[in-house]
Amino acid sequence: MFAKILVPLDGSEHSIRALDIAIQIAKKFAGKLTLIHVYSVGVRPVVVPEPATFTPGIPIMAPVEYSRVAEAMKETGTRILAEGREKAEAEGVKVETVLKEGHIVHEIVKTAEEGKFDLIVMGARGISRIKEIILGSVSDGVIRNAPCPVLVTK
Repeated sequence: MFAKILVPLDGSEHSIRALDIAIQIAKKFAGKLTLIHVYSVGVRPVVVPEPATFTPGIPIMAPVEYSRVAEAMKETGTRILAEGREKAEAEGVKVETVLKEGHIVHEIVKTAEEGKFDLIVMGARGISRIKEIILGSVSDGVIRNAPCPVLVTK
């Protein structure tokens, strides 16, 4: 029934709780977990020819700084996935990991579609409550667009 379970992880307490539940479901149905972490570097580099032409309100980041931020986010995602893998394997559950850069909801839904997952288990809230209020929650976006059932944990 739930042979393939996708679990988005962001390192938050809610996502860790979702992982615990997904592990129990996988054990019950002899399923396999795929842990996904999607990171997004919100500020894109803007090249400004001279400081005098700086326009207030437009974020500016040199390409080198952008690369450092992206690499740090990628390393954080890798660490979060490794911790999740370790936890699942300690319970005897088969697990694989996926690290992607992009729009969080889009990448989760796309992965669920392409992988033909039976279930997505995710936390109700992630690490950024303010972002959730302004942009709409990730869990809400996944629920509305997922090709399979979504279990949202609190």
